Amino acid sequence: MQVGLISLLDGLVYGMLLFMLASGLTLILSMMGVLNFAHASIYMLGAYFAYQIDHWFGFWPALVIAPVLCGAIGAAFEIWGLRRVHHNGHIAELLFTFGLVFIIGRGVQMTWGMLPMPYRVPASLDFPLFTLYGENFPAYRGFMLLVSAGMLLATWLLLKKTRIGLIIQASLTHPAMVSALGHNVPLVFTTVFAGGSFLAGLAGVIAGNYLTTESAMADAMGPIVFVVVIFGGLGSLAGCFIASILMGMVQTFSVVIDYSFADLVKPFGVTLASNDLLGEILTIPVSRIGPLVPYALLILILVLRPRGLM
Repeated sequence: MQVGLISLLDGLVYGMLLFMLASGLTLILSMMGVLNFAHASIYMLGAYFAYQIDHWFGFWPALVIAPVLCGAIGAAFEIWGLRRVHHNGHIAELLFTFGLVFIIGRGVQMTWGMLPMPYRVPASLDFPLFTLYGENFPAYRGFMLLVSAGMLLATWLLLKKTRIGLIIQASLTHPAMVSALGHNVPLVFTTVFAGGSFLAGLAGVIAGNYLTTESAMADAMGPIVFVVVIFGGLGSLAGCFIASILMGMVQTFSVVIDYSFADLVKPFGVTLASNDLLGEILTIPVSRIGPLVPYALLILILVLRPRGLM
């Protein structure tokens, strides 16, 4: 019971962090049709910007300035990059964002080096929020949940309840009509890309000191973000939220489950030998293959429901 509740809270925190990062990619994909490979790299930039600004001015200014810088960088990428290659099709857009991954990664290594940065949780949030079965739940994790939930609510209200959200959605399906009504469609697309980059930068700010700020953090988070987006359904914000929470729970609980398939069938009188390849695989505990579970679920959803959950 104790392990289950603590893992549930940790899975919720990690799942909301995944949603904050994946939602920006989902917005860009749903509004512009661009699968941005550099999204996780912008998330990494957010963490490094936050570390540097935190070193100079403190955490709270970094919480505001770093995402804004990431949003500005995203706008620059769209104006001077994606907009120029857009007429060449999706392959050109994919190659452009793929190239940005290497440019941003090498730029980070040349600027800050390859060692992890001492980006720490702010002292004002470095205390236990409550105690559960003798285990302290850090206040910073509660802050992460609060920021993620606020971002979810703000994004939903913006897209569904405001005039700007209606213009953004209309620009996706009927750009010529929106342009004829006097709206600047290229500016709308730039705003969407900048907004997605802002969300990636915000995720980097609050995750950089929760996880580790290092030059490989984009490589570590990028694949699981694409799993979330594809599993939830390309372009679906609701599907992205469900998939994020699911993947967060799966990855958290799989680490603490020390059972294998052989243990599950043992009460039924079935004993699996481990002297062959299949037997060895079936006797491996889930905790050892936990990082592979999301990718197995991705293969399963692609086989059974290629369009994703929603």
